[in-house]
Amino acid sequence: MKDMARLSIGDAAPAFTASDQAGKTHSVPRGEWTLLYFYPKDDTPGCTKEACAIRDAYPDFKKLKIAVFGISVDSEKSHAKFVEKYDLPFTLLSDEKKAIVGQYGVRGKKKFMGREYMGTMRASFLISPEGKIAKIYEAVKPEAHAAEVLADMAGFKGK
Repeated sequence: MKDMARLSIGDAAPAFTASDQAGKTHSVPRGEWTLLYFYPKDDTPGCTKEACAIRDAYPDFKKLKIAVFGISVDSEKSHAKFVEKYDLPFTLLSDEKKAIVGQYGVRGKKKFMGREYMGTMRASFLISPEGKIAKIYEAVKPEAHAAEVLADMAGFKGK
């Protein structure tokens, strides 16, 4: 994930506009903490574990006033099915043109069963209310990611 090195803690979060699972347009929020989590594909084992872990911890995200956006290159329709199937309470953004994954440097070469291909890396960015990148998560473990972000937020809120 060398490309992500181009974004650093303290950088302004790249601006974007994207549609969610219901076709509603969103931009990077300002004035609140935001978790942008990038994932490879709707309804696959790792992505489902990560989404469900965030779903299960979502009341804690809300308590800490953290907006959560999942982003993949899947379609709005695919996102709608994923949200409905797993009762996800947060927004999934569609990046079918691969513009956002490019801006955030999370698209790159991946390997699966000996085959190389271009895909979306599992990575997240915690963005401060001022729109700056506060933390970059490059080696995301799907089941543990929500707890990791919440633990980090406790540290940020304590400052």
